[in-house]
Amino acid sequence: MCFPAYPWWDEMGRFLRYLKNIFFSPRRKKSQEAALVSCDFKQRYHAFKLLLNANNNALEIMGEIEKLLSQGRPFGMSSINANCTAVLVNIYRMIRNLDRLAPGKYGALFHRFDAIQSDINHILKEKPLVEDKRLVIFISDIDMTMTDLVGGKMANLGEVKNVLGVNVPDGFVLTAYACEYFFGYNNLQLEINRLIQAVPFDDINKPYKLSSQIQQLIINARLPSDLKKLVEKALAALKERSRQPLTLALRSSALGEDSAGISFAGQYRTVLNVCVENIFQAYKEVVASKYSVTAISYRMNRGFRDEDISMCVGCMAMIDAVSGGVAYSCNPFDIHNDSIFIHSTWGLPKSVVDGSLNSDLFVVDRNPGFRLIQKNIPEKDKKIVCDPEEGVCKIDIAKDFQLLPSLNEKTITDLAKLTIKIESYYGAPQDIEWAVVGSDPPVIYILQCRSFKQKHKAAKKVCIVSKLDKEKLIAGEGIMASPGVAAGEAYIVDKRVDLLKFPENAILITRRALPDWAPLLNRACGIITENGGFAGHLASVAREFEVPALFGVPAICQKIKNGETITIDADGLCVYKGRIESLLENKFKKKNLMEASPVYKLLKKVGRHISPLNLLDPDSSKFSISNCKTLHDITRFIHEKSVYEMFNFGKNHDFEENTSKQLYHHVPMQWWILNLEDGFKKKVAGKYVLLDDISCVPMLALWEGIIAVPWEGPPPINGKGLMSVMFQATANPALNLGMRSKYSERNYFMISRQYCSLSSRLGFHFSILEAFVSERVRQNYISFRFQGGAADYERRLKRVRFIGNFLSDYGFKIEIKKDNMHARIKGYEKGFMMDRLKIVGYLITHTRQLDMITSSLGMIKRYHNKFKRDIESVLNIKMVHECESIK
Repeated sequence: MCFPAYPWWDEMGRFLRYLKNIFFSPRRKKSQEAALVSCDFKQRYHAFKLLLNANNNALEIMGEIEKLLSQGRPFGMSSINANCTAVLVNIYRMIRNLDRLAPGKYGALFHRFDAIQSDINHILKEKPLVEDKRLVIFISDIDMTMTDLVGGKMANLGEVKNVLGVNVPDGFVLTAYACEYFFGYNNLQLEINRLIQAVPFDDINKPYKLSSQIQQLIINARLPSDLKKLVEKALAALKERSRQPLTLALRSSALGEDSAGISFAGQYRTVLNVCVENIFQAYKEVVASKYSVTAISYRMNRGFRDEDISMCVGCMAMIDAVSGGVAYSCNPFDIHNDSIFIHSTWGLPKSVVDGSLNSDLFVVDRNPGFRLIQKNIPEKDKKIVCDPEEGVCKIDIAKDFQLLPSLNEKTITDLAKLTIKIESYYGAPQDIEWAVVGSDPPVIYILQCRSFKQKHKAAKKVCIVSKLDKEKLIAGEGIMASPGVAAGEAYIVDKRVDLLKFPENAILITRRALPDWAPLLNRACGIITENGGFAGHLASVAREFEVPALFGVPAICQKIKNGETITIDADGLCVYKGRIESLLENKFKKKNLMEASPVYKLLKKVGRHISPLNLLDPDSSKFSISNCKTLHDITRFIHEKSVYEMFNFGKNHDFEENTSKQLYHHVPMQWWILNLEDGFKKKVAGKYVLLDDISCVPMLALWEGIIAVPWEGPPPINGKGLMSVMFQATANPALNLGMRSKYSERNYFMISRQYCSLSSRLGFHFSILEAFVSERVRQNYISFRFQGGAADYERRLKRVRFIGNFLSDYGFKIEIKKDNMHARIKGYEKGFMMDRLKIVGYLITHTRQLDMITSSLGMIKRYHNKFKRDIESVLNIKMVHECESIK
């Protein structure tokens, strides 16, 4: 029997040892560990890219919030809600991705974020509680203390009726709580909020569809049965008191309406001569008018939250007027003119307030005797009266009455006395709608009264219109409805569809001065109409918006063509062809109508938890999670820590391939580079990397600027500048060089082929740059932050302003808070963006210690000129004031 040379178990043993050497050798183990670390790094890099994207989005949104607060353009709650939601979502993404870079290390950020989010949500959801839950209240029981329950219009009427004993039509009010109850019964508010949130109001086409959807929603909704029973009971009592056939006028009385300076004039609906059995339909129409295009536009332009305005509705006995109109207790345009201005017409006052027909003007001296000092009686060929069936209609006036005054002298005097009585009670100028019933004797009823702000007559400069300009006169008559001068493209509006095509900063030309045109006032620079006077609703809103308006200009629509450039001089009652520069020199700057508005105040309150930046110096002991007071602080903290975690990953994991490497270059500063992905042309071994090994497009452009012109060294310091630096270095522990970490003493790049991030500290200031540059124009951006210095605060502030102004000349958008500057530019082609990086690189090198000499205007000018020369001659880049022109 023969046996093999080696037993089978020896063969098996050798085979197992062979497998062990393959799979469990030290080299194999090290290779596997390296593969795992490499995979981990790729996952972290992906998280880092997501973090940077969220960071950029958050900063963009914060910039948008700052714009809303500073530029004066209209915005509503939809903008606030959208921006707050977006910034919170992006900052939460930043926290999650930082947690992926350093699991569990910064967990306290989640709690800090939750606290700030809770504060923001609490502000956004604030709503005044309705304590008085009465649904129906008679006017005889109303006074001014009930404004929040019945609205300003009905509260004023209740006050003058019950306190002053003035004649006011009998009736009752469906309260703010009635409207809230009606909406809650049908779950209307949730659906309305959803519709509003989905519509961008910068597109003028959208509000028309939105308005129609919401109004139909309200009109088709059911009224609660208990509310209907209360109204029917009030109607029965009103019928019994009137002792004659009863029809109704349903008048809006929204919260905020008829307050001084914010009138909502003509923005809501009034339904006249309503049969009793149709009261519920008319009520829903008035409530729905809260969402008319004009009302939505007005609220947005004046900064009111939708949820802050409940619609109260006055249900009043209809007054079938012989004549009616509007009285002003003094001249709205001149605080020194206290004459009483009475506008009147035959029939109902509707045509006076909506500016649709001509009206008489009576000017009365307020001194004892109430002398009539001026009257203007135009031809009045039509009037508005109650229709025998329901509603109102326009009818012809008999020829014998067309040129007759619509009021006799005794009624004019009585109306003037009543106007002064109401003004004296309120202690403010009054705008009063009135109606006269009967003739033997005539009885005056007050339908509405509100305070208004009388304007100071501007001290107008002497303006000589040249003989050549006088030849350009198109019209030289009319009524000044709102003072001022404007020039722009003429645009004739006849129908509502014309509103959709109305150009920005055009002059509105129209036949009738209707409230329907009010949505254009935030886009129009002037108004000219053929009919109407300064007592109408459109005139009132034009004065609020400070839009020059000239009304009652005969045949102006035939004299001007669409697109023609014209100049309107409302004070001088003139319209000219072309631009009359001598007049436009007197043009005044409009005030920011948003600043005092509820929406503006709310955004400012919310903004305190979003935009302020308190964490500035990463080397300070206060740079911590507990000191993150705002969302901006959180972004700053996360950005700094994310860079730190990425740089330290290679060191902590013995991962040479993605360990930071020092740039080997003749520049006498330390520059460390972390290759995130494809920032090197090839694999680089060892501790150093050469510039020739780098493929990062933005870093190479930035570097070209850094080394383009050698630094001349510190600027010559005067005594005050030196003392400022010495004092700050002594008093401010953050400037103590001995307290800085190794991390803060270096300049750190993180790069890929198209991305670059630089954290730099040169001397006592530090800067952060991020850039993405590629062939994809829409993705390109540069973000540059600069902060700090060794001098006192004022000098540091002057330096960041100097840098900011310089960069703005090259197309950057600049934001400065304290001594912190943020410059940003995006969306330009690759070559343009590389040039801007060269400029930033140049400034990083050459703005060192400039804070020491910023008190000298001569030195600032010298350095500005030097920088400009260097950039133009060495870098071959020209200054651009209008960056958009080279897109």
